[in-house]
Amino acid sequence: MEDKPPAGIKPYLDKLTLGVTRILETSPGVAEVTFVEKEPAERHTIISWEQKNSCILPEDLKNFYLMTDGFQMTWSVKTDDTPMPLGSMVINSISQLCRLGGSSMYTLPNAPTLADLEDDTDEEGNGDKPEKPHFDSRSLIFELDPCNGNGKVCLVYKHAEPVVSPDTEIWFLDRALYWHFLTKTFTAYYRLLITHLGLPQWQYAFTSYGVSPQAKMGLGPFACAGLLGCPFCSEGALPGASVHCCPQLGRAQCIASG
Repeated sequence: MEDKPPAGIKPYLDKLTLGVTRILETSPGVAEVTFVEKEPAERHTIISWEQKNSCILPEDLKNFYLMTDGFQMTWSVKTDDTPMPLGSMVINSISQLCRLGGSSMYTLPNAPTLADLEDDTDEEGNGDKPEKPHFDSRSLIFELDPCNGNGKVCLVYKHAEPVVSPDTEIWFLDRALYWHFLTKTFTAYYRLLITHLGLPQWQYAFTSYGVSPQAKMGLGPFACAGLLGCPFCSEGALPGASVHCCPQLGRAQCIASG
């Protein structure tokens, strides 16, 4: 018999969060789960965005915006009876899906742009590694998630010349301006976001240097000490949820075990 979500959870919300909201709200140690309900984006708003940026949104992301204009869910854990914010899952609204690259980072005259700071000596695209995005006119890059200042998750059109290719990928730009491939599609990235529960710096599990020691120390008691299981390893699939660690997650190092 199929489990029904608790009365406080709307059926569409349970479906939108792939069952994770229900799991969190019924998990010991989780103090509160907050979901910001958003109206669907208007179709003309999406068309205006596409015309303004001279590119077509991928179909899965477009359908997502037609269901909800962005996504924001946070959750806290109990520490000495005081809630401590821990997880944060964000997808920018269509109006906040802004382009990165061409504009200057500073207000000073002749200040460098991101394209000026790009290091082409670190070329990927060799062997099995995908070609990295570029801040200049070769790519179109849009911010999906500001990652609480720990980097940026971006929607990338890697081939923008002479015309914009409809093919897109999802990449993580770390604070040192290095690129890290995440997924081929928005749908695959969305599942990663939900699977990792929006834990701080989870995107760094897909980099060569991994999650910071500070994040490991802060997450260790909660991620792998029985609160929710570890979403960074194959042993941490959320029981009862409709998302599980994929093979790539299974290869990722458990952040609490080091």
